[in-house]
Amino acid sequence: MLDYTVNKGVVIRDIYSIKSIILRYLTVEMKKHFVMNSTIVKNLVIFLVINFAALALGGLATSAAVNGEWYQTVNKAPWTPPGWVFGAAWTTIMVCFSIFMAYAWDIVEDKKKLATLFGIQWVLNVSWNPIFFVLHYVLFGLAIISCLTALVGYFLFGYRPIMKGKALLMLPYFVWLLIATSLNLYIFLYN
Repeated sequence: MLDYTVNKGVVIRDIYSIKSIILRYLTVEMKKHFVMNSTIVKNLVIFLVINFAALALGGLATSAAVNGEWYQTVNKAPWTPPGWVFGAAWTTIMVCFSIFMAYAWDIVEDKKKLATLFGIQWVLNVSWNPIFFVLHYVLFGLAIISCLTALVGYFLFGYRPIMKGKALLMLPYFVWLLIATSLNLYIFLYN
């Protein structure tokens, strides 16, 4: 115990004091954890809504165009995945990205920079679909998706020291954008 030379009453009192201190500490930590978790859940819901709104807007531009004459006749890369993969990939990506952002919003101190980067990412993500699929501006689409890939790479690598293992939530987005950029580049080079 604290001091074996003291009498039993003091040792017992010290044990109870330690128990009391531990219980108070745990209570405070549990309150912090609960508040943090409720904040993260609230942030998660907000980012899920924002990110899936981006998917919905992109889907409006993409759905008819993917089945349209231009995209059906364009030379596509041999590694172009089947159509169903895109929906599954983007759903997974946006869930992971929303979780990342919910934690980032709680952890990152410079909220203005984080919000600015998120906003730029959102605009680039939403704008690529109509630029590429509707307007057929393949080179401009390549520039947009390249900027988006670099920005998502920054989220992954730039925030890794702060976000630690949670930064890996950005990996699906980054890898998918590398693939999507290569698909866009192939269409630019071979059409």
